[in-house]
Amino acid sequence: MILHLSIRNYALIESLDLSPAHQLSIITGETGAGKSIMLGAIGLLMGHRADTKVLWNDQVKCTVEGTFGVAAYKLEDFFDENDLDYDDECIIRREISPSGKSRAFINDTPVTLNVLKALSPSLLDIHSQHDGLLLAEQSYQLNIVDTYSQHPLLLDEYKRQFAEFAKSEKHLNDLLSATALSTQEEDYKRFVLAELEEAELEKLNVPALEAEQQLLEHAEEITQRLREASHLLDESEIPVLSQLSILKENLSRLSSLNADFSAFTERVQSALLDLKDLHSDLQRKEEDIIVDPERILVVSESLDKYNRLTQKHQVSDIGFLLDIRDRLVEELSHIDNKEATIKEAETVRNLAYETANKTAKKLSQARQLHAIELAKSIENAIHKVGIENGQIEFKLTRQALDSSGSDKIQILFSANKGLPAKPLRDVASGGEFSRLIFVIKYLIATKKSLPTIIFDEIDTGVSGEIALKMIQMMKAMSKRHQVISISHLPQFAAGGDKHFFVYKDNNQAKTITQVKELNDEERVSAIATMIAGDKPSASAYKNAQELIESVT
Repeated sequence: MILHLSIRNYALIESLDLSPAHQLSIITGETGAGKSIMLGAIGLLMGHRADTKVLWNDQVKCTVEGTFGVAAYKLEDFFDENDLDYDDECIIRREISPSGKSRAFINDTPVTLNVLKALSPSLLDIHSQHDGLLLAEQSYQLNIVDTYSQHPLLLDEYKRQFAEFAKSEKHLNDLLSATALSTQEEDYKRFVLAELEEAELEKLNVPALEAEQQLLEHAEEITQRLREASHLLDESEIPVLSQLSILKENLSRLSSLNADFSAFTERVQSALLDLKDLHSDLQRKEEDIIVDPERILVVSESLDKYNRLTQKHQVSDIGFLLDIRDRLVEELSHIDNKEATIKEAETVRNLAYETANKTAKKLSQARQLHAIELAKSIENAIHKVGIENGQIEFKLTRQALDSSGSDKIQILFSANKGLPAKPLRDVASGGEFSRLIFVIKYLIATKKSLPTIIFDEIDTGVSGEIALKMIQMMKAMSKRHQVISISHLPQFAAGGDKHFFVYKDNNQAKTITQVKELNDEERVSAIATMIAGDKPSASAYKNAQELIESVT
């Protein structure tokens, strides 16, 4: 339900605030005054695209904001899924800057237009004259039957099962494609796999091999330097260890003369012990270093093979090579076991098909049953809105399973007595389309909770008693749902809980569209003008009052 609508700097609207009735609001006004401009602004809240051409003042941003009561629509999950703050009053805002940048917000949280488009069907249902074309589409016709039939659990169950069937069929087709590899391609994959397996990638410790290669290639230099270091410590003409021993003796004598020198002695003693340990370690390390040309070749070959593989497959480390190897193993496994794998996949696909097909038959039976009931209800209703001899039939035939079931639907229609019903798009006029879809929405409104319904001049081509019947049906709808109707008929204007009048204000330098909520006296005057023209007579005023009383 729209609680409040605010429009700033949009098309001919400089500033507009509107709070529709909770039930039925009627919007009237002069032709071209801007009644449908408001629909364009509301379209922005539904995620429609816009550009700077919509700015009334191209130096100021356009803002359209709608406050919606959403407590009845059970939208908490939608808000959770899109990380939005939920409140029973939801505020949607669109802003369009002079530079053309557009921003959208839900409860002050920035969102994409796709999020608005996903939310808007739960909040608004706008019907215009052009929607008659939509009524001729098969998917729309099938949705009408499903909505009227009220079998959402059965439909949801089928859609889940069909998704499983589609998934299993894709898997089967992928297997069939994979097993159709040419012999040359298969041979190449086996060659690449053998090359990767021969490399024994799990055993390949590249950092360790690189360190070992560095050691082996410089073994002679390392051994020489270790030997020289050991020699300096204990085998040269003036060995470091011997010099330290002498230094220790000198300091020890000083220590006997004065205790302050004891710390020096201890430090030399510590250094002497460390260097003796170092000498031992150097000797052991020298013994460990072996000049091994054969090992150098083994290590170098392993690293060369690894580098060739990474370059060949354009990857950076062993992990990627392992992934490639595992994928090849899986692909070739499917080829090696293709008959068993394909048979298993066919079994899964067939089982999924049978499950979905069984539910599709139940869905089809429910549709057939309720389509007959719906057709009768539509016929009764269109007879009341001026299509006295109208006949309608929902023709359901079987087709291959798709996401909507196994039914192909076609609405057959005849507006004239004695003429056979034919496909809707071939025989219905624009006015008949409008009344048909109005009747359908009227009937569906008795079956489910609908969002705010906005009718844009749905009264085109009707008048008199037919218009009265339509406004009475619209008022019945508004007892359960908020309805807003843009109209040019006095009968419609008389039936609203609120009446808004749209007019052009030319008192300023630039024309603007204004909207005024009419009080009781202004309403009578506006309806009288709709009946009799710009200078209504006293009888026109009386007729207007009587019309309001008859419809209210």
